[in-house]
Amino acid sequence: MTTAVAASLLLTSCGGSNSGSANLTPSARAAALGENLQMRVEIDTNDAATSGTNCADLGADWASCARGKLILENTGGRSLAAGGWTLYVHSIRRILAVEHPAFAWKHITGDLYALTPAAGAFTLGAGERIEVPFVGEYWYQRYSDLLPRAYVVADGSETPAILKHNDTDDETRYVDRIPPIKDDATTLAATPAQVQRARAEAALPTAQQTAARAVPAVLRETAGEGAVQIGGIDLSLAGLSASQVTALRSRATTLGLNGPAARVSGQIVGAALPGDTAKSGGYRLTIASGGVNIDAFDAAGLYYGAQTLLSLTPAGGGSVPAITIEDAPRYSYRGMHVDVARNFRQPATLRRLIDQMGAYKLNRLHLHLSDDEGWRIEIPGLPELTEIGSKRCHDLTEMRCLVPQLGSGPDNRSGGGYLSRAEYVALVRYAADRFVEIVPEIDMPGHARAAVVSMEARYQRLRAKGDAAGASAYRLLDPADTSNTTTVQFYDRRSFLNPCSDGAQRFASKVIGEIAAMHREAGAPISVWHFGGDEAKNILLGSGFQPLDGTDAGKGRVNLAAQDKPWARSPQCTALLAAGKAASVDELPSMFARQVSQIVRTNGIGTMAAWQDGIKHANGPQDFATANMMVTMWDPIFWGAADTVQSLGKQGYKTVLALPDYLYFDFPYSLDQHERGYYWGSHATDSFKTFSLAPDNLPQNAEIMADRDGVPFEVTSAGPAPHIEGIQGQAWAEVMRNDQQFEYMVYPRVLALAERAWHRAAWELPYRDGERFKLGDTNKVDKAALAQDWAGFMSVVQNRELPKLTRAGALMRPALGLSN
Repeated sequence: MTTAVAASLLLTSCGGSNSGSANLTPSARAAALGENLQMRVEIDTNDAATSGTNCADLGADWASCARGKLILENTGGRSLAAGGWTLYVHSIRRILAVEHPAFAWKHITGDLYALTPAAGAFTLGAGERIEVPFVGEYWYQRYSDLLPRAYVVADGSETPAILKHNDTDDETRYVDRIPPIKDDATTLAATPAQVQRARAEAALPTAQQTAARAVPAVLRETAGEGAVQIGGIDLSLAGLSASQVTALRSRATTLGLNGPAARVSGQIVGAALPGDTAKSGGYRLTIASGGVNIDAFDAAGLYYGAQTLLSLTPAGGGSVPAITIEDAPRYSYRGMHVDVARNFRQPATLRRLIDQMGAYKLNRLHLHLSDDEGWRIEIPGLPELTEIGSKRCHDLTEMRCLVPQLGSGPDNRSGGGYLSRAEYVALVRYAADRFVEIVPEIDMPGHARAAVVSMEARYQRLRAKGDAAGASAYRLLDPADTSNTTTVQFYDRRSFLNPCSDGAQRFASKVIGEIAAMHREAGAPISVWHFGGDEAKNILLGSGFQPLDGTDAGKGRVNLAAQDKPWARSPQCTALLAAGKAASVDELPSMFARQVSQIVRTNGIGTMAAWQDGIKHANGPQDFATANMMVTMWDPIFWGAADTVQSLGKQGYKTVLALPDYLYFDFPYSLDQHERGYYWGSHATDSFKTFSLAPDNLPQNAEIMADRDGVPFEVTSAGPAPHIEGIQGQAWAEVMRNDQQFEYMVYPRVLALAERAWHRAAWELPYRDGERFKLGDTNKVDKAALAQDWAGFMSVVQNRELPKLTRAGALMRPALGLSN
């Protein structure tokens, strides 16, 4: 029976009374529901505790919960009856209760829930609907908080059907209402810096000033006489490889520079450059009527000098002022992090990003290649990692795939895919030609569910063949571990690979060795390996929870006695602790990080990196085997980032700032509720906010911006000026289900990131011990200078760089995030 025919038939429960329904197969029954059942969502209140809901007894973190309802409507012409089917829905908030007697509900794992109506409990006639009240943890403030692609599975069949009306990335098609964001004065009040910004934007720089400004800004420049017409470029750069020159020519072609070519010569002169430019990436660019010349410290300097010329040149060619520029990078690490694990990014999209990174002088692409929701790189000898871990389907045993997550639906409408070995080698080579190093990350021991599940499938396959040794070689679980844990994304203990198992170390050695070999084949050996190491914890043991008999009305009540830290009930870890290999289960992630650092060093990699919580139980970089230990720091400034960077620096770590309140590009651009994004660190991060960051003096930022809720806070510097290696933007992918959403959220904020990573602005104050900053209280930052600098940057981006991004195919709304 075809789906179209099945959808036209009357749907009832098994054994229903309506003529013809009993002959429907289970898969046809599911198809009919998918065609005719629509699910919409309304959120009634984000403060349910004040309207009679006992959020504490429901176990909500900090006793904070919201009330809403699922509205199930029959959009077809015939009745739909309860019974014989289950509806699977996604929720990024924990669902604490479903309050309808007709429905049983169950948490599957992560964001996937099952709602099963009782047989005969209701019948929906044509156009009729049923409302299913529910309570969710925390709140729903953005349309993107509500996920699409609910699907139905009929009893007796594992063939799912997505609800047709919910198969969309346009949340307005299935979200009827969410409460407005609280519009009190603190949330919406403009900061003094934003007031100055608005004034500066009202009097934008002259055309001449704009023509002489590059993005990112240069160290210094001296105006020459007249201007030079650049219709194309004829490159003669001694010191660049043929493929690097080809990359520059490709950039020129993308920008439409196909007219009369200006001759661009260049050479490496090393330390002959002025002192502050005599370092990697430094150069002197001279643009004059007689031609263009680049004197560079090294090959990177030649490349960046040419990119500065292309930055000054309008799309399609045009007049460039005669000028001499002396320039060098601010930081050695100028990065962009891309999460390809939660939702995959296509190679073409990554290449397009690499093109822009090279153009704007960013030099590290941190690829988050694995997480709970996906494994994204082929590893020879471990085919299950991509055969199972890279795709999602409705297989609750997870022997064929991971269960659906993040609104992917049961057939990889989003979320599926991986980089083959050949694709990854090609990507590394492509990046190297643009002076971008790829920093691979395989997150462990937490956020490892895709790997754990895949290796369990491998274990079952080989054990069934009688290969017990092969089956156990890369097994990542202790099969006797009964630890009861809930992770940050609501998974159980299979989110953690077991650091006490032999299989875990074999797995790390295999994966690191294979990826290192790919880099060598590409001619770009790994210089930094990222261990991950974040969030290996049970969230129900956090400070927002209390025991069932607790009396604090502001905390959720849970059965704390039944909660475990990761691996607390693992016999393998118990034996390891008894042998003195670690002092407590809390130290197991850092212990495993030390072990992995040995593997990293064995593969010839000089630096291992980790998220800051991955090394919190280490004594310092001396605990690790690699020559250097780098920490990616992700505290917001209003939660103590200035103190954290001080602490890490004193211990000797190389620190890269990944500040959520300024550098997370999965956060919304503005307060508009239709702007997608998570917002735990910032409700609004436009390009101006990223541009306003003072990375070397984190306390200064407290005078420019409020906290995430618009409330001023103060920071006082303490101790000597910290040294940082650089900064990187983050594109976490939970809310970026497709590549168009990714590019919408990354561009043009990545240009502001590049500005701060390459160039230190005059309005950034030098760090001084004991100096206090607070918005609306202190007045030490030259906000007029900040605004004027922003106006110059914005003018260039709007008039020269946005047309270039359009030519490059980056999908985005014009000027998004610049002045909204």
